[in-house]
Amino acid sequence: MQNFQVNSIGKINVNKEGAFIELEPKYIAALQALDGFSHINVIWWFSDFDNEETRNILEASQPYKKAPAVIGIFATRSPVRPNPIALTAVEVIHIDYEKGIIQIAYIDANDGTPILDIKPYTPSLDRVETPGVPEWCSHWPKCLEQSGEFNWEDEFNF
Repeated sequence: MQNFQVNSIGKINVNKEGAFIELEPKYIAALQALDGFSHINVIWWFSDFDNEETRNILEASQPYKKAPAVIGIFATRSPVRPNPIALTAVEVIHIDYEKGIIQIAYIDANDGTPILDIKPYTPSLDRVETPGVPEWCSHWPKCLEQSGEFNWEDEFNF
């Protein structure tokens, strides 16, 4: 098995003013030309779930109400996974190029969560026009914009 070294480029800051990505000073230059992209893909570390026990859980007992009785971790967006890496597409509200702070609309990460990478969201590479999903989740919103209004609490068994 090969091991890789991954370093955080910054962290999530969630406070009363909103959600922010705060970059380490040495990575601020990497923000050049990011303006104009309405959304970015944020790759982050599920740091609150990074331990040997959760890295070895490969199946979950029906995490979603309409899902099969047992579901493989790779068929979930669970933080419990062999490598606790997460990917979230987020809307960019503002970028402070001097301080290295990106204000975002929302992210499903906790305050202080390490950020591994940022990539621009580009429809030519990131959008699938007609994606297929299993029947048990086919009623979920069809886009990020609709997800904010969806009652996600009714979908989970936890």
